[in-house]
Amino acid sequence: MDISSILSLLQTSVELGLVSSLTVLALFLSYTMLNVCDLSTDGCFTLGAAVGAVVALSGHPFLSIPAAMLAGVTSGFITGMLQTKMGIDSLLSGIIVNTALYSINIAIMGNSSLINLNKTETVFTILKTALSGTSMAGMYKAVIAVIAVAATVIFLALFLSTRLGLAIRATGNNPDMVRSSSINPVFTTLVGLCVANAFTALSGCMLGQLQKSVNIDIGTGMVTMALASLLIGRAFLGRGKITTRAIGAVLGAVIFRIVYAVALRFNMPAFMLKFVSSVIVIIAISGPYLKSRIPVIKRRLSAKKARA
Repeated sequence: MDISSILSLLQTSVELGLVSSLTVLALFLSYTMLNVCDLSTDGCFTLGAAVGAVVALSGHPFLSIPAAMLAGVTSGFITGMLQTKMGIDSLLSGIIVNTALYSINIAIMGNSSLINLNKTETVFTILKTALSGTSMAGMYKAVIAVIAVAATVIFLALFLSTRLGLAIRATGNNPDMVRSSSINPVFTTLVGLCVANAFTALSGCMLGQLQKSVNIDIGTGMVTMALASLLIGRAFLGRGKITTRAIGAVLGAVIFRIVYAVALRFNMPAFMLKFVSSVIVIIAISGPYLKSRIPVIKRRLSAKKARA
């Protein structure tokens, strides 16, 4: 593989990593801050991609972004209502919504499992035309991804510093204390899930337009990838201010995509891709634990040598 191929592979991995990092930031809010593991992520990601594609096909590429985010807010609201008002466990609520979204997404896509956007104007094609003939012509995908990620990180940093944001963080840490402070944990949970799912849907919308196609399985495995990326980012920038931790989540998503791309260069068959994802997730999750066990193993080995 020559240098140009390596750079092209790296650029593609970074672009995909930045787009998928929006889903990681969504889980950063719901899982890390609110302490809710939302398993509706896969379906919500596809929902955002489907809504964004349909709106773009109707001739409104810019409107596709808020439309997708609004669809994500609706998904998050329903998931939150199942948890807070109907007494359904958070994990089960996510599974229920994720299952229902499969049928809803098919309906949104016009009873089809695939939408082709090759001849459709999107935010990416618009910027590509605007940057044609400039030195940034080949970076239009990265430019849009960076703008979206930067806006999301800034929003999270500001939002989680407000009274509502602090209430959401307190709900994740100690809901009993929140109730005793006259704060409604139902409201904070609903807001947190709505905002998080809006980011997830935005991520799906951007990936669909980036790839110029949306299929019903575009969101499969996103929750697994996002959790792994979140843990990878935590290993690098897991402490400090909200902005630093959010940047760590973005970094984790980019690293995940790069590792994933490198693994694919070994000419693995298509059916092994999910296995590769699972191995990366296992390493990301078990890595910190295994690292903490190294000193213990060394002490045991030293003790055995001393007795011998």
